[in-house]
Amino acid sequence: MRIALALATMLMVVTTASCTTAGKPALDGMSFTDEPLSGKVIWNDLITEDIDAARRFYGGLFGWSFEEINRPGRTEYNVARLGDVFVAGLLAVDRRADGQSVSRWLPYVSVTDVDEAVQRGVGQGASVAAAATDVALGRVAAIIDPQGAVIGLATSRIGDPDDATTRAAPGRVVWHEMLASETSEAASFYSVIAGLEARMITRRGGEYILLLQEGTPRAGIMARPNDEVQPVWLTHFGVSDPAVAARQAESLGGRIIVQPSPEFRDGTIAVVTDPSGAVLVLSKTSI
Repeated sequence: MRIALALATMLMVVTTASCTTAGKPALDGMSFTDEPLSGKVIWNDLITEDIDAARRFYGGLFGWSFEEINRPGRTEYNVARLGDVFVAGLLAVDRRADGQSVSRWLPYVSVTDVDEAVQRGVGQGASVAAAATDVALGRVAAIIDPQGAVIGLATSRIGDPDDATTRAAPGRVVWHEMLASETSEAASFYSVIAGLEARMITRRGGEYILLLQEGTPRAGIMARPNDEVQPVWLTHFGVSDPAVAARQAESLGGRIIVQPSPEFRDGTIAVVTDPSGAVLVLSKTSI
């Protein structure tokens, strides 16, 4: 419960701070859809207790550059760019007095109506981490699903980044996946709030649920490895070589949680933390 309350406090800051009008970045290098891509993750924010260390880490690991959004009197917010595409946001938060870390990656799922999606989520047993609020480019909210995983919800006023803009490449977000305590219940929940179709597949390591939007895979759900792991949404980032990238992450102040292994997805992923403890997955991605 303490973790949920801490996250709710931080997420209230996120939803009132992200994507503000002052100093917003130009989006000329990106293209957007006319209609929402409901169920697609359209943005990712890093909530971090050390934004300077985060810039060094992600800049060194992925080659990102950063633009600070001018928000006088507000918490620092940066947008990260790779080439001509904005890939993520970085939001600075204060450390908690009790030392509990709240640094994490927060994905935002596209929905046609944020308020309705929140209501559907609550009706399915979710709790509201941050109430729906308007931001410069749309409307956002954050909920804690019935299993305790946090997810953002977003409706964009300018359309969603299309699949060409967000195509998989090294340094970009390439996948999202939930570690669930009950996979079928999680699939049912996200089908209700985001209109995603669940499809069970068998892969090395056991069953896996794909969440699809009109036939396009948008995310996955798998069983958490043990009861000690809290249900969570993981953000995957493309890299050319997960083993090399994991060592580089460690040299930049991160920590390796799971080394690439032939026994797990044929060695195509590594799990690391950044310097302030936010977990991320490094996934082998071709250029």
